[in-house]
Amino acid sequence: MNLSTTQSSPSRIARRTRGQTHGPVTRLMSPSDFGRLLKPFVFLDLFDNHGKPFSGFGLHPHSGIATLTYVLEGSVGYEDTNNATGLLFAGGVEWMRAGAGVWHGGGGGDPGRTRGFQLWIALPPEQELGPSESLYQAPEIIPSDGPARVLLGSYGTATSAIKAPSSMNYLAVQLKAGERWRYEPPSEHTVLWAAVATGSVLVPDEIAEGELVAFHPSNAAIEFEAQTAAEFVLGSAVPHSHELVLGSHSVHTTAKALKEAEARIATIQARLVEEGRL
Repeated sequence: MNLSTTQSSPSRIARRTRGQTHGPVTRLMSPSDFGRLLKPFVFLDLFDNHGKPFSGFGLHPHSGIATLTYVLEGSVGYEDTNNATGLLFAGGVEWMRAGAGVWHGGGGGDPGRTRGFQLWIALPPEQELGPSESLYQAPEIIPSDGPARVLLGSYGTATSAIKAPSSMNYLAVQLKAGERWRYEPPSEHTVLWAAVATGSVLVPDEIAEGELVAFHPSNAAIEFEAQTAAEFVLGSAVPHSHELVLGSHSVHTTAKALKEAEARIATIQARLVEEGRL
């Protein structure tokens, strides 16, 4: 992981990274690096199969977190142990609140290029051992305000139908070359980051394609100017004040909560084996 502190002043950017790439997935954020700076946002993956066939990920467990997958191009298949299965198309959202434990999987949908982001969010103590929830939103029902699509939270006149686990916004923004867009976070949101999928933007420092940047803690507004046509996602939130206790596919606030969730995951696994799904 290449972490560097931006030296130019008065830059709002604290750190930036291009993450680590394995096959079609680039992990831009994890709890061992940016996730500790930006929690409740703890993982961010940028995926792009560049048109090559991609078998995807079979059923696997999560607990203590919520995941939000946003498709920029192409389509992805999905299935979960809440009895949902189908295809998610460009502009669509998969929301999975794992709670005390859930299994889900997915991969390439229709042939061709597939791109998008998957974000993991740490749940607060009152939700980390709660029921699981899955929600799949078609592109046409994602609310927007100007160039910003609201994936979680609220911005301008638009509010997501998904109930966020704590106070946060997660937006997907598309700007034309030369277009400017201003984001003013809620007063209590001092966690702020952005990741660029295509093109580049100025803040006023450049954020290039494939980069994630963490901004210095602040609730001050920030203006984005597209140098070229650009797609990026942006997150802001109230800081998550709890520890991150990690399992192989889970994030909890205590070791006790992790142990309880792992027991539930094992129970679901036994049922999946019995059903012939694993």
